[in-house]
Amino acid sequence: MRKVSLLALSLVFLLSACAPNFQKQNEVVQTKEKEKGKAIIPKYNISDKYYRTILPFEPGEARGLVVSNINTRYDLNEFEMGLMRIAQNSFDTDKYYFREGKEIDGKTIRKWLNRQYTDAQLKENKMKAEENIGLNPVNSGTVEEPSSPIYLAHILEHDYLTKDDKGTVALGGVTIGLALNSYYYYKVPQGTGTIEKEMKVPAAEMEREGKKIAEEVVKRLRAMKDVSDVPITIALFEQQTKSSVIPGRFISYATVDKGKSSLNSWENVDEKHYLFPSAAAQNDHRDDQIAFLNFKQDVEEYFPNFNGVIGRGFYVGDQMQELNITIPIQFYGKTEGIGFAQYVTGLVMEHFPKYLSVSVSVTSVDGPEALIVKKADATEPFVYIYQ
Repeated sequence: MRKVSLLALSLVFLLSACAPNFQKQNEVVQTKEKEKGKAIIPKYNISDKYYRTILPFEPGEARGLVVSNINTRYDLNEFEMGLMRIAQNSFDTDKYYFREGKEIDGKTIRKWLNRQYTDAQLKENKMKAEENIGLNPVNSGTVEEPSSPIYLAHILEHDYLTKDDKGTVALGGVTIGLALNSYYYYKVPQGTGTIEKEMKVPAAEMEREGKKIAEEVVKRLRAMKDVSDVPITIALFEQQTKSSVIPGRFISYATVDKGKSSLNSWENVDEKHYLFPSAAAQNDHRDDQIAFLNFKQDVEEYFPNFNGVIGRGFYVGDQMQELNITIPIQFYGKTEGIGFAQYVTGLVMEHFPKYLSVSVSVTSVDGPEALIVKKADATEPFVYIYQ
């Protein structure tokens, strides 16, 4: 029987014995920003997939806007983490430090997300001409029948800082994510209220307009003092529909060299998410679908009347990189939950290839029950039983 680590019984001892001493390892540095001061760079990095974050943590200017502008929680997570993955093509995790975006202020982001306005519309909305800086096209139609969709839903900025020989950190590069609508949702009056309608945006049109918007964003960034000379990476993110249970994806990105204003050639991002089981997974990745269905069937043998196993696979090209599985189930005792976790751990090791990272979250109405993690090429899984 494979070894299973029940960490709940020894977590306190494990943390006290093995946790890194952050107080001794953290480095105090000077900041070279509009308001000079001190910052902390954590020496310990949990993974080379992530950047060390400058402390104290300061929320970005887009904080709060993203919740209302992004369609789903899945899109929100992928928009943020996917942008960080793209940044690693330009900014090494060993040399750069992460900070949420501070260069484009929240007020400016709100204005950029607007439509352009005609002179008559400016007058109607009591706006000044200098406020007419929206990046979305003019609506020359009506509220009920807009002439075009809003293409740009949100702008996300990530800043990457570098440290010099004197221990001073300063802005070393910027990445910008542009979230684009694959479906444009808008409200129209009906009776005493409103109803929501939708307009599908063809993929080619969405990408074409996104690239035009990207060029204008770079032009505006270069007019900002602190961003006039640093490298920029800008990426296009395709949102999913509001009802989707999988996230959208980045479709392309381009870089702008230090001191330049023109974009280099666009690079395609060959990433996609699939729901398991689903018709799309069956059509595009039949072998992976079969492996998941076999796993699901064996889980259901443990609880014959249960069929709630859901998986979300992340692909780069044709190769699945990560599979996250959720199993919501009701237990009648903690020992039953431990037995089930042991059983599922064996199934994970049996049904999925070694190169694939798999995580399984077992939940009940009382909350999380167990977490099973198999890293790529690992010989032993990690299992945590919640107490």
